[in-house]
Amino acid sequence: MTTRTAILTLAAMVGVSCASAQQLPERAQILKTATLVNNYFMKKYADYTAPSNVGRLRPSNIWTRGVYYEGLMSLYEICPDEACWNYAFDWAQYHKWNYRNGASTRNADDYCAGQTYIDLSRLTADPTCLRHVRANMAMLLSTPQNDDWTWIDAIQMGMPVLAKLGHDTGDTRYYDKMWSMYACTRNTIGGGLFNTADNLWWRDADFVPPYVEPNGEDCYWSRGNGWVYAALVRVMNEIPATETHYADYLADFKAMSDALRRCQRTDGFWNVSLHCPENFGGPETSGTALFVYGMAWGINHGVLSRETYLPIVARAWNAMAATAVHPDGFLGYVQGTGKEPKDSQPVGYDTVPDFEDFGVGCFLLAATEVYRIVE
Repeated sequence: MTTRTAILTLAAMVGVSCASAQQLPERAQILKTATLVNNYFMKKYADYTAPSNVGRLRPSNIWTRGVYYEGLMSLYEICPDEACWNYAFDWAQYHKWNYRNGASTRNADDYCAGQTYIDLSRLTADPTCLRHVRANMAMLLSTPQNDDWTWIDAIQMGMPVLAKLGHDTGDTRYYDKMWSMYACTRNTIGGGLFNTADNLWWRDADFVPPYVEPNGEDCYWSRGNGWVYAALVRVMNEIPATETHYADYLADFKAMSDALRRCQRTDGFWNVSLHCPENFGGPETSGTALFVYGMAWGINHGVLSRETYLPIVARAWNAMAATAVHPDGFLGYVQGTGKEPKDSQPVGYDTVPDFEDFGVGCFLLAATEVYRIVE
Protein backbone atom coordinates (compact mmCIF):
# COMPACT_ATOMS: atom_id res chain seq x y z
CA MET A 1 0.00 0.00 0.00
CA THR A 2 1.39 3.40 -0.96
CA THR A 3 1.55 6.40 1.35
CA ARG A 4 -1.29 8.00 -0.58
CA THR A 5 -3.47 4.92 -0.13
CA ALA A 6 -2.70 4.96 3.58
CA ILE A 7 -3.86 8.57 3.78
CA LEU A 8 -7.06 7.76 1.88
CA THR A 9 -7.62 4.79 4.13
CA LEU A 10 -7.27 6.91 7.27
CA ALA A 11 -9.66 9.51 5.88
CA ALA A 12 -12.20 6.84 5.03
CA MET A 13 -11.95 5.31 8.48
CA VAL A 14 -12.53 8.71 10.07
CA GLY A 15 -15.56 9.18 7.82
CA VAL A 16 -16.93 5.77 8.77
CA SER A 17 -16.43 6.41 12.48
CA CYS A 18 -18.37 9.65 12.08
CA ALA A 19 -21.17 7.60 10.54
CA SER A 20 -21.62 5.38 13.59
CA ALA A 21 -24.51 7.47 14.86
CA GLN A 22 -26.53 6.78 11.72
CA GLN A 23 -29.36 4.31 11.98
CA LEU A 24 -31.14 2.31 9.35
CA PRO A 25 -34.79 3.22 8.76
CA GLU A 26 -37.58 0.87 9.71
CA ARG A 27 -38.33 -2.11 7.54
CA ALA A 28 -41.46 -0.53 6.13
CA GLN A 29 -39.47 2.45 4.86
CA ILE A 30 -36.76 0.24 3.32
CA LEU A 31 -39.42 -1.79 1.51
CA LYS A 32 -41.20 1.37 0.42
CA THR A 33 -38.00 2.71 -1.14
CA ALA A 34 -37.22 -0.58 -2.89
CA THR A 35 -40.77 -0.84 -4.21
CA LEU A 36 -40.71 2.74 -5.46
CA VAL A 37 -37.55 2.09 -7.48
CA ASN A 38 -38.83 -1.23 -8.81
CA ASN A 39 -42.25 0.11 -9.74
CA TYR A 40 -40.64 2.94 -11.69
CA PHE A 41 -38.66 0.40 -13.70
CA MET A 42 -41.53 -2.03 -14.27
CA LYS A 43 -43.78 0.80 -15.45
CA LYS A 44 -41.19 2.31 -17.78
CA TYR A 45 -40.22 -1.09 -19.19
CA ALA A 46 -43.63 -2.73 -19.00
CA ASP A 47 -42.95 -4.68 -22.21
CA TYR A 48 -40.48 -7.27 -20.94
CA THR A 49 -40.16 -8.66 -24.47
CA ALA A 50 -38.81 -5.45 -25.97
CA PRO A 51 -35.14 -5.59 -26.96
CA SER A 52 -32.76 -2.84 -25.93
CA ASN A 53 -31.43 -0.57 -28.64
CA VAL A 54 -28.14 0.85 -27.46
CA GLY A 55 -26.00 0.93 -30.57
CA ARG A 56 -27.74 -2.23 -31.76
CA LEU A 57 -30.69 -4.38 -30.84
CA ARG A 58 -30.15 -6.84 -27.98
CA PRO A 59 -32.78 -9.25 -26.62
CA SER A 60 -34.16 -8.67 -23.15
CA ASN A 61 -32.41 -11.69 -21.62
CA ILE A 62 -28.95 -10.11 -21.85
CA TRP A 63 -26.85 -9.77 -18.70
CA THR A 64 -28.07 -6.27 -17.86
CA ARG A 65 -31.66 -7.50 -17.59
CA GLY A 66 -30.51 -10.71 -15.89
CA VAL A 67 -29.03 -8.65 -13.06
CA TYR A 68 -32.28 -6.75 -12.73
CA TYR A 69 -34.17 -10.01 -12.32
CA GLU A 70 -31.71 -11.17 -9.67
CA GLY A 71 -32.78 -8.14 -7.68
CA LEU A 72 -36.45 -8.64 -8.48
CA MET A 73 -36.41 -12.24 -7.25
CA SER A 74 -34.70 -11.10 -4.06
CA LEU A 75 -37.42 -8.48 -3.59
CA TYR A 76 -40.03 -11.17 -4.19
CA GLU A 77 -38.58 -13.17 -1.29
CA ILE A 78 -39.47 -10.42 1.19
CA CYS A 79 -42.54 -9.10 -0.63
CA PRO A 80 -44.21 -11.76 -2.81
CA ASP A 81 -46.17 -9.46 -5.07
CA GLU A 82 -48.01 -11.14 -7.93
CA ALA A 83 -47.07 -8.42 -10.40
CA CYS A 84 -43.38 -9.07 -9.75
CA TRP A 85 -43.85 -12.80 -10.20
CA ASN A 86 -45.68 -12.36 -13.50
CA TYR A 87 -43.07 -9.92 -14.76
CA ALA A 88 -40.32 -12.46 -14.11
CA PHE A 89 -42.10 -15.67 -15.08
CA ASP A 90 -43.57 -14.31 -18.30
CA TRP A 91 -40.13 -12.99 -19.26
CA ALA A 92 -38.59 -16.43 -18.78
CA GLN A 93 -41.40 -18.05 -20.74
CA TYR A 94 -41.01 -15.55 -23.56
CA HIS A 95 -37.33 -16.44 -23.90
CA LYS A 96 -38.15 -20.16 -23.65
CA TRP A 97 -35.88 -20.38 -20.59
CA ASN A 98 -32.91 -20.08 -22.91
CA TYR A 99 -29.86 -17.88 -23.25
CA ARG A 100 -29.29 -15.07 -25.72
CA ASN A 101 -26.86 -17.21 -27.72
CA GLY A 102 -28.41 -20.58 -26.92
CA ALA A 103 -27.29 -23.48 -24.78
CA SER A 104 -23.93 -23.80 -26.54
CA THR A 105 -22.65 -20.39 -25.40
CA ARG A 106 -19.49 -20.10 -23.29
CA ASN A 107 -20.03 -16.39 -22.67
CA ALA A 108 -20.69 -15.92 -18.96
CA ASP A 109 -22.74 -12.80 -19.65
CA ASP A 110 -25.33 -15.07 -21.26
CA TYR A 111 -25.52 -17.26 -18.16
CA CYS A 112 -26.80 -14.44 -15.96
CA ALA A 113 -30.42 -15.03 -16.95
CA GLY A 114 -30.02 -18.61 -15.74
CA GLN A 115 -29.88 -17.47 -12.13
CA THR A 116 -33.46 -16.24 -12.35
CA TYR A 117 -34.58 -19.22 -14.40
CA ILE A 118 -33.38 -21.48 -11.57
CA ASP A 119 -35.03 -19.34 -8.88
CA LEU A 120 -38.32 -19.43 -10.77
CA SER A 121 -38.08 -23.18 -11.34
CA ARG A 122 -37.69 -23.73 -7.60
CA LEU A 123 -41.03 -22.05 -7.02
CA THR A 124 -42.81 -23.82 -9.87
CA ALA A 125 -41.32 -27.28 -9.20
CA ASP A 126 -40.98 -27.76 -12.94
CA PRO A 127 -37.44 -28.95 -13.73
CA THR A 128 -38.17 -29.25 -17.45
CA CYS A 129 -37.88 -25.50 -17.86
CA LEU A 130 -34.17 -25.75 -17.05
CA ARG A 131 -33.32 -27.96 -20.01
CA HIS A 132 -31.20 -25.29 -21.70
CA VAL A 133 -29.48 -24.21 -18.48
CA ARG A 134 -28.59 -27.78 -17.57
CA ALA A 135 -27.36 -28.54 -21.08
CA ASN A 136 -25.15 -25.47 -21.06
CA MET A 137 -23.61 -26.30 -17.69
CA ALA A 138 -23.18 -29.94 -18.74
CA MET A 139 -21.08 -28.65 -21.62
CA LEU A 140 -18.86 -26.77 -19.17
CA LEU A 141 -18.46 -29.86 -17.01
CA SER A 142 -17.47 -32.00 -19.98
CA THR A 143 -14.84 -29.66 -21.40
CA PRO A 144 -11.44 -29.11 -19.79
CA GLN A 145 -10.84 -25.38 -20.24
CA ASN A 146 -11.25 -23.15 -17.19
CA ASP A 147 -10.08 -19.84 -18.64
CA ASP A 148 -13.38 -18.49 -19.99
CA TRP A 149 -13.74 -15.79 -17.36
CA THR A 150 -11.12 -13.31 -18.50
CA TRP A 151 -12.97 -10.34 -16.96
CA ILE A 152 -14.14 -10.27 -13.36
CA ASP A 153 -17.75 -9.35 -14.17
CA ALA A 154 -18.06 -12.90 -15.50
CA ILE A 155 -17.64 -14.28 -11.98
CA GLN A 156 -20.99 -12.80 -10.96
CA MET A 157 -22.71 -13.76 -14.18
CA GLY A 158 -21.58 -17.38 -14.21
CA MET A 159 -20.59 -18.71 -10.79
CA PRO A 160 -23.99 -18.60 -9.09
CA VAL A 161 -25.55 -20.74 -11.84
CA LEU A 162 -23.08 -23.53 -11.10
CA ALA A 163 -23.62 -23.10 -7.37
CA LYS A 164 -27.40 -23.26 -7.70
CA LEU A 165 -27.33 -26.39 -9.85
CA GLY A 166 -24.91 -28.03 -7.46
CA HIS A 167 -27.27 -27.22 -4.60
CA ASP A 168 -30.36 -28.51 -6.38
CA THR A 169 -28.85 -31.69 -7.82
CA GLY A 170 -26.32 -32.66 -5.17
CA ASP A 171 -23.78 -33.13 -7.97
CA THR A 172 -20.49 -31.80 -6.61
CA ARG A 173 -19.00 -31.60 -10.10
CA TYR A 174 -20.72 -28.22 -10.41
CA TYR A 175 -18.86 -27.02 -7.31
CA ASP A 176 -15.56 -28.39 -8.59
CA LYS A 177 -15.92 -26.70 -11.97
CA MET A 178 -16.98 -23.46 -10.34
CA TRP A 179 -13.85 -23.41 -8.21
CA SER A 180 -11.58 -24.29 -11.14
CA MET A 181 -12.93 -21.40 -13.21
CA TYR A 182 -12.89 -18.94 -10.29
CA ALA A 183 -9.35 -19.93 -9.33
CA CYS A 184 -8.19 -19.51 -12.91
CA THR A 185 -9.48 -15.93 -12.98
CA ARG A 186 -8.18 -15.23 -9.50
CA ASN A 187 -4.72 -16.73 -9.80
CA THR A 188 -3.78 -17.26 -13.45
CA ILE A 189 -5.42 -14.95 -15.99
CA GLY A 190 -3.30 -11.80 -16.34
CA GLY A 191 -0.99 -13.24 -13.71
CA GLY A 192 -3.97 -13.39 -11.35
CA LEU A 193 -6.64 -10.68 -11.24
CA PHE A 194 -6.99 -10.69 -7.45
CA ASN A 195 -4.30 -8.52 -5.87
CA THR A 196 -3.68 -10.04 -2.46
CA ALA A 197 -1.64 -6.98 -1.47
CA ASP A 198 -4.77 -4.82 -1.50
CA ASN A 199 -7.43 -7.57 -1.53
CA LEU A 200 -9.14 -6.01 -4.52
CA TRP A 201 -9.51 -7.06 -8.16
CA TRP A 202 -8.20 -5.70 -11.41
CA ARG A 203 -11.03 -5.76 -13.90
CA ASP A 204 -9.07 -7.70 -16.54
CA ALA A 205 -5.51 -8.15 -17.75
CA ASP A 206 -5.51 -4.66 -19.30
CA PHE A 207 -5.45 -3.11 -15.83
CA VAL A 208 -2.74 -5.20 -14.22
CA PRO A 209 0.37 -3.09 -13.42
CA PRO A 210 2.19 -1.29 -14.89
CA TYR A 211 -1.26 0.25 -15.61
CA VAL A 212 -1.99 2.88 -12.95
CA GLU A 213 -4.56 5.55 -12.21
CA PRO A 214 -3.73 9.29 -12.45
CA ASN A 215 -2.61 9.32 -8.80
CA GLY A 216 -0.26 6.37 -9.34
CA GLU A 217 -2.54 3.82 -7.64
CA ASP A 218 -3.75 0.55 -9.11
CA CYS A 219 -7.04 0.72 -10.98
CA TYR A 220 -9.73 -0.99 -8.92
CA TRP A 221 -13.04 -0.36 -10.65
CA SER A 222 -15.88 -0.12 -8.17
CA ARG A 223 -18.59 -2.09 -9.94
CA GLY A 224 -16.14 -4.75 -11.13
CA ASN A 225 -15.18 -5.43 -7.53
CA GLY A 226 -18.87 -5.28 -6.66
CA TRP A 227 -19.60 -8.06 -9.14
CA VAL A 228 -17.09 -10.37 -7.48
CA TYR A 229 -18.26 -9.41 -4.00
CA ALA A 230 -21.89 -10.16 -4.91
CA ALA A 231 -20.90 -13.43 -6.59
CA LEU A 232 -19.22 -14.66 -3.43
CA VAL A 233 -22.41 -13.93 -1.50
CA ARG A 234 -24.61 -15.68 -4.02
CA VAL A 235 -22.33 -18.71 -4.08
CA MET A 236 -22.07 -19.00 -0.29
CA ASN A 237 -25.86 -18.73 -0.13
CA GLU A 238 -26.05 -21.98 -2.10
CA ILE A 239 -23.17 -24.24 -1.14
CA PRO A 240 -22.84 -26.01 2.22
CA ALA A 241 -20.25 -24.73 4.68
CA THR A 242 -18.61 -28.14 4.41
CA GLU A 243 -17.96 -27.74 0.68
CA THR A 244 -14.25 -28.06 -0.13
CA HIS A 245 -13.72 -24.43 -1.08
CA TYR A 246 -16.32 -22.67 1.06
CA ALA A 247 -13.56 -21.48 3.38
CA ASP A 248 -11.64 -20.07 0.41
CA TYR A 249 -14.64 -18.08 -0.79
CA LEU A 250 -15.29 -16.84 2.73
CA ALA A 251 -11.67 -15.79 3.17
CA ASP A 252 -11.77 -13.75 -0.03
CA PHE A 253 -15.10 -12.23 1.01
CA LYS A 254 -13.75 -11.15 4.40
CA ALA A 255 -10.55 -9.78 2.88
CA MET A 256 -12.52 -7.78 0.34
CA SER A 257 -14.87 -6.52 3.04
CA ASP A 258 -11.98 -5.10 5.03
CA ALA A 259 -10.46 -3.51 1.94
CA LEU A 260 -13.76 -1.98 0.88
CA ARG A 261 -14.62 -0.52 4.26
CA ARG A 262 -11.33 1.38 4.14
CA CYS A 263 -12.18 3.25 0.96
CA GLN A 264 -15.79 4.27 1.55
CA ARG A 265 -16.42 7.94 0.86
CA THR A 266 -17.38 10.15 3.79
CA ASP A 267 -20.80 10.71 2.18
CA GLY A 268 -21.49 6.94 2.26
CA PHE A 269 -20.94 6.12 -1.42
CA TRP A 270 -17.89 4.59 -3.07
CA ASN A 271 -16.03 6.19 -5.99
CA VAL A 272 -15.93 4.54 -9.39
CA SER A 273 -12.15 4.23 -8.85
CA LEU A 274 -11.69 2.81 -5.37
CA HIS A 275 -8.15 4.08 -4.80
CA CYS A 276 -8.27 7.20 -6.95
CA PRO A 277 -11.09 9.55 -6.00
CA GLU A 278 -9.74 12.20 -8.39
CA ASN A 279 -10.44 10.03 -11.43
CA PHE A 280 -14.11 10.77 -12.16
CA GLY A 281 -14.84 11.14 -8.46
CA GLY A 282 -18.32 11.46 -7.06
CA PRO A 283 -21.15 9.23 -5.88
CA GLU A 284 -21.81 6.02 -7.84
CA THR A 285 -24.80 3.85 -7.02
CA SER A 286 -24.28 0.46 -8.66
CA GLY A 287 -20.95 -0.34 -7.02
CA THR A 288 -22.16 1.11 -3.72
CA ALA A 289 -25.29 -1.04 -3.83
CA LEU A 290 -23.29 -4.21 -4.43
CA PHE A 291 -21.01 -3.43 -1.50
CA VAL A 292 -24.04 -2.80 0.72
CA TYR A 293 -25.54 -6.09 -0.44
CA GLY A 294 -22.41 -8.00 0.49
CA MET A 295 -21.77 -6.30 3.82
CA ALA A 296 -25.41 -6.60 4.89
CA TRP A 297 -25.34 -10.29 3.99
CA GLY A 298 -22.16 -10.72 6.03
CA ILE A 299 -23.81 -9.11 9.04
CA ASN A 300 -26.96 -11.19 8.64
CA HIS A 301 -24.94 -14.42 8.45
CA GLY A 302 -22.62 -13.61 11.32
CA VAL A 303 -19.42 -13.56 9.26
CA LEU A 304 -18.85 -9.80 9.51
CA SER A 305 -18.81 -7.81 12.73
CA ARG A 306 -22.09 -6.00 13.22
CA GLU A 307 -20.33 -3.36 15.28
CA THR A 308 -17.82 -2.63 12.52
CA TYR A 309 -19.94 -2.97 9.40
CA LEU A 310 -23.42 -1.83 10.38
CA PRO A 311 -22.40 1.87 10.49
CA ILE A 312 -20.89 1.47 7.01
CA VAL A 313 -24.04 -0.16 5.66
CA ALA A 314 -26.31 2.39 7.32
CA ARG A 315 -24.37 5.32 5.96
CA ALA A 316 -24.31 3.86 2.45
CA TRP A 317 -27.98 2.87 2.39
CA ASN A 318 -29.11 6.22 3.75
CA ALA A 319 -26.94 7.99 1.19
CA MET A 320 -28.42 6.02 -1.72
CA ALA A 321 -32.00 6.44 -0.48
CA ALA A 322 -31.63 10.16 0.11
CA THR A 323 -29.28 11.13 -2.72
CA ALA A 324 -29.80 8.70 -5.60
CA VAL A 325 -33.51 7.81 -5.43
CA HIS A 326 -35.76 10.35 -7.17
CA PRO A 327 -39.29 11.03 -5.89
CA ASP A 328 -40.70 9.02 -8.83
CA GLY A 329 -38.34 6.08 -8.27
CA PHE A 330 -35.72 6.83 -10.91
CA LEU A 331 -32.29 5.79 -9.68
CA GLY A 332 -29.55 8.36 -10.16
CA TYR A 333 -25.76 8.23 -10.03
CA VAL A 334 -25.60 4.88 -11.87
CA GLN A 335 -22.56 4.49 -14.10
CA GLY A 336 -23.61 2.97 -17.40
CA THR A 337 -21.96 -0.02 -19.01
CA GLY A 338 -18.20 -0.19 -19.39
CA LYS A 339 -15.17 -1.58 -17.62
CA GLU A 340 -13.34 1.33 -15.99
CA PRO A 341 -13.88 4.70 -14.29
CA LYS A 342 -13.90 6.79 -17.47
CA ASP A 343 -16.69 4.81 -19.16
CA SER A 344 -20.25 6.17 -19.39
CA GLN A 345 -19.30 9.46 -17.82
CA PRO A 346 -20.57 11.82 -16.58
CA VAL A 347 -22.45 10.11 -13.77
CA GLY A 348 -24.96 12.38 -12.08
CA TYR A 349 -28.25 12.63 -10.26
CA ASP A 350 -30.26 13.14 -13.45
CA THR A 351 -28.05 11.08 -15.77
CA VAL A 352 -29.90 8.19 -17.42
CA PRO A 353 -27.45 5.30 -17.96
CA ASP A 354 -27.40 3.51 -21.29
CA PHE A 355 -29.06 0.52 -19.58
CA GLU A 356 -31.26 1.26 -16.57
CA ASP A 357 -31.91 -2.34 -15.58
CA PHE A 358 -28.74 -3.60 -13.91
CA GLY A 359 -28.43 -0.61 -11.56
CA VAL A 360 -31.95 -1.24 -10.31
CA GLY A 361 -31.10 -4.91 -9.82
CA CYS A 362 -28.06 -4.03 -7.72
CA PHE A 363 -30.16 -1.64 -5.64
CA LEU A 364 -32.85 -4.25 -5.01
CA LEU A 365 -30.24 -6.80 -3.90
CA ALA A 366 -28.94 -4.26 -1.40
CA ALA A 367 -32.43 -3.35 -0.22
CA THR A 368 -33.44 -6.92 0.55
CA GLU A 369 -30.36 -7.64 2.65
CA VAL A 370 -30.62 -4.33 4.49
CA TYR A 371 -34.28 -5.12 5.14
CA ARG A 372 -33.22 -8.36 6.82
CA ILE A 373 -30.84 -6.53 9.17
CA VAL A 374 -33.59 -4.45 10.71
CA GLU A 375 -35.39 -6.27 13.49
